[in-house]
Amino acid sequence: MRPILMKGHERPLTFLRYNRDGDLLFSCAKDHTPTVWYADNGDRLGTYRGHNGAVWSCDVSRDSARLITGSADQTAKLWEVSTGRELFSFRFDAPARSVEFAIGDALAVITTDNFMDHVPTVQIKHIAEDLDDQTDESALVITGIKGRINRAVWGPLNRTIITAGEDATIRIWDSETGKLLKESDKESGHQKMITSLSKSSDWSHFITGSLDKSAKLWDARTLTLIKTYVTERPVNAVDISPTHDTVVLGGGQDAMNVTMTDRRAGKFEAKFYHKILQEEIGGVKGHFGPINALAFNPDGRSFSSGGEDGYVRLHHFDSDYFNIKM
Repeated sequence: MRPILMKGHERPLTFLRYNRDGDLLFSCAKDHTPTVWYADNGDRLGTYRGHNGAVWSCDVSRDSARLITGSADQTAKLWEVSTGRELFSFRFDAPARSVEFAIGDALAVITTDNFMDHVPTVQIKHIAEDLDDQTDESALVITGIKGRINRAVWGPLNRTIITAGEDATIRIWDSETGKLLKESDKESGHQKMITSLSKSSDWSHFITGSLDKSAKLWDARTLTLIKTYVTERPVNAVDISPTHDTVVLGGGQDAMNVTMTDRRAGKFEAKFYHKILQEEIGGVKGHFGPINALAFNPDGRSFSSGGEDGYVRLHHFDSDYFNIKM
């Protein structure tokens, strides 16, 4: 499995997202410039210029027409995917971290960090079809979470919002009223900060990765813990295969605790686990620093990883991967 090395970012990667068709890959990094690549051969298609802070996450609409990005410059921006034109900028009092379109792309959920005197918030914005109607107003603001919210995503049928972050607790909120519906159990849940959250392709379950060196699989409606995958390093990124019973975990120590000598020393590989049996089935090495972002292509035939080293690595699976027998 020879990786395709994609060099376009000057700073560490923060997030990767494929469009629904799986032909485009969007990458975010700390260098202010989200980038779009051809997902097949790794050619760089273009960039989205306008942020002046690290870009923490992005999402692309179902028809691949619009991109939304959340940045440390205290804005979330809407972009036209095909031209790179900035369509609208949502302004906040604090850095915008997590962004995601709802089903139908008429709503987006955006989180803001705790910054100066501002508490972290989860905000729902209306996304207008016609840009002239677009406003900055929030349809709903959820507060009351201690510590940074690293991810907020829509639950099944847009009825709920699922949040996870610094306080190691996963919460499910009613997306209409903002009422807290469920909280993950302190005992069975993560013990340290949750760094990442990724949903299954049918949105029925999701996986979380944490600095407590584990990833956990949860039911998206009941918040029942289904599986736990234990590894020997902090987990920064996770994803669920859309076609096979595998999950991928990536991570490594913080950049400041790393010696750059042997690339095995810091354990910077993407590890694959059997989703049901919770056993490790393989790993892919290559990054010269922690892995910060992982994403499976929606067709399940390839995946990409983004690292602290500023590279995106695109891997097309060999035939052995599709024939793994447990």
